[in-house]
Amino acid sequence: MTRRRFLKGGAVVAGGAAATVAMPNVSRAQTTTLKVQSSWGATSPFQDMAKQYVERVEAMAGGRLKIDLLPSGAVVKAFQVQDATHKGVLDGAHTVTAYWYSKNKSASLFGTGPVFGCNAPQILAWVHFGGGKELLDELQTKILKLNVRSFFAMPMPTQPLGWFKFHVKSAKDMVGLKYRTVGLATDIMQGMGLKVTQLPGGEIVPALEKGVIEAFEFNNPTADSRFGAQDVSKHYHMGSYHQAAEFFEIMFNRSKFDGLPKEHQAILEYGAEAANTANYGWAMDVYSADLQKLIHKDKVNVYRTAQSIMSAQLESWDKVLKKLEAADPFFAKVVKSQKDWSQRVAFYDLVNAADYKLAYEHYFPGALPEFK
Repeated sequence: MTRRRFLKGGAVVAGGAAATVAMPNVSRAQTTTLKVQSSWGATSPFQDMAKQYVERVEAMAGGRLKIDLLPSGAVVKAFQVQDATHKGVLDGAHTVTAYWYSKNKSASLFGTGPVFGCNAPQILAWVHFGGGKELLDELQTKILKLNVRSFFAMPMPTQPLGWFKFHVKSAKDMVGLKYRTVGLATDIMQGMGLKVTQLPGGEIVPALEKGVIEAFEFNNPTADSRFGAQDVSKHYHMGSYHQAAEFFEIMFNRSKFDGLPKEHQAILEYGAEAANTANYGWAMDVYSADLQKLIHKDKVNVYRTAQSIMSAQLESWDKVLKKLEAADPFFAKVVKSQKDWSQRVAFYDLVNAADYKLAYEHYFPGALPEFK
């Protein structure tokens, strides 16, 4: 080798070494892609919220953790995502606990349970700080022997009583109606004399067309209007106790989750907390705008559900709880935990909170529907 070639080669090596030293200390871990299916259709606002979770996870992971998010039906049906996640057919799911409550009615307490005075954000706080996540883990792993791990996001606004063919002014007006809901709400509405059918959102309109149901609730003005509720009904009743504290369940196959690097586990867990803020803020904007659209463009009659109906719901809840607590010690344990939390937390909030309705009526007199 000549002296010139030797020096030239040395310069290349030295330059490469210098470049290596100058590069930041970036992890070279292989990119992991998780296959996750939701319980929502491709055009559902809930699918948009699931995408917000995916976007935050992938951004925090710097491209080394990706989620292939699929809509309902891509692999399994909406109510089957937990089974598919448990078996490893899916790596994860974006769903709600009410969709698997048929396995154990305690599941509904983690989203569609009774109201003891706390709202959805306060019950989500119970999940994180009041013992809820530990109770859910006990239900999933010890009682049901499921190979899943779940996180929660998005304290949903109170779900409306729903859509009817006429203005229901009392609980008597609802007796005998064929009504769609899910979770423990089925028990509550059956206790009030309704004939209840459980259906995922995508099957509601076909069921109406076939006469399987006559009235229904789903979740919110945006989701309801996207599948055409306003085209089959013009009577929308807001306010209810049947599902007043629900949130999304972001579920993963436990074996798959435990096999991920610790940093990826943390991103999947705390990404749910980031999505919580994004989901709620987006919902406040879109839900409120779509409610105004239903009123002014689609000429939907929007009512505040009669207080007598909500009182009848509480009475029905009392009977359902008494029966289920007597039959299942674990159910009773979860209810007691929520009651203990609500007695303290709701007291603080109700005593301290400003009267927002009074302020609204002060600045926008006559805008609200009549409250009775």
